Amino acid sequence: MRIFQVLTTLSRGDAVSNDTLAIQKLLKDNGIRSVVYAEHLDPKFISKTIKPYHVLPKIRKGDLMLYHLSTGTVLNEKIRDLPCKKIVIYHNMTPPDFFVPYSGQAAKLCAQGIEEARSLKDTFDAGINDSAFNMEQLKSYGYSCPMKVCPILVPFEDYAKAPDRELLEQMGGEAAINDHEIKNILFVGRIAPNKKPEDIMTMLYAYRQMYKEPVRLILAGSTQGMEKYTARLRLYAKKLGLDDIVFTGHITFPQILAYYRSADAFVQLSEHEGFCVPLIEAMYFKIPVIAFDSCAMPETLGGTGILLHSKDPALMGQALHEVLFNKELRSKIIEEQDERLKYFSYENVSKIFMDGFNEFREALK
Repeated sequence: MRIFQVLTTLSRGDAVSNDTLAIQKLLKDNGIRSVVYAEHLDPKFISKTIKPYHVLPKIRKGDLMLYHLSTGTVLNEKIRDLPCKKIVIYHNMTPPDFFVPYSGQAAKLCAQGIEEARSLKDTFDAGINDSAFNMEQLKSYGYSCPMKVCPILVPFEDYAKAPDRELLEQMGGEAAINDHEIKNILFVGRIAPNKKPEDIMTMLYAYRQMYKEPVRLILAGSTQGMEKYTARLRLYAKKLGLDDIVFTGHITFPQILAYYRSADAFVQLSEHEGFCVPLIEAMYFKIPVIAFDSCAMPETLGGTGILLHSKDPALMGQALHEVLFNKELRSKIIEEQDERLKYFSYENVSKIFMDGFNEFREALK
């Protein structure tokens, strides 16, 4: 049984690509050879086991394909009638309404992806979902194949690498060992409308009206394709008098590590997430998390952090102040997050994935 992973885009830094590569390594570590094929592929990745989709060999009935479903793409139609067995790995898709005011192309891809996901309901023999939230969505689309939940596989050893030292010092050094004069509030992720960074700005504005302690907001993520939205964010920040917000744009991995190590609080007020890897990263770096009660985020947090059920500015500002300066609360949050992080350990998630994969593979022979 030949095993393939297929996805739309394989590039550095995005969660779907990272998950694909982690699965390939996991399969290899378990003595299973697999080849990755991507419609859009960074040439730096091309190797004997990572190739562009157009060189996909003739598919046979006895083959097994792991298909990463995450956006609208011609691949969604191409794989429909392939004679092999197929397992969908579903990463969810953002509702197009978020993008309509800022990018017609992004809105079109999201709408197309959702429609294609619905149309593929009878295509797959099994499914693996990043979260129960994602699985329930596929069920609502009419998927009736056997499905399991397996979190995204995160190779935490990468986070132990050296951060950008110069940037780390600019941000005040490591939060765990430095009492910052200016507290660093961190958001990590693509700068996109569904992520709602403007609500974090509102939180920061409310905080500054209520308290005197200085804070700095770092929005760490790419703005590519969202230039119109980013311009609107900058204008909103200016109107609120928040002139010192850091928009990092696309940054290197050592720079990401520096921002994480310097963060005093992590805030994620997104209104659409199928899993949200940065929540796990924040747990790893022992940063107390404030998140909005939306989509898969409560599931990922598993009762840890502070989960906001409202975006009332005063309540958000108060929550931020408590997380930053209530030492007892900070310690309790970090302790609970450390316990939750055990579930997402590489060893545990590897076992969850391999148990499910082997069960499906045997059933599909």
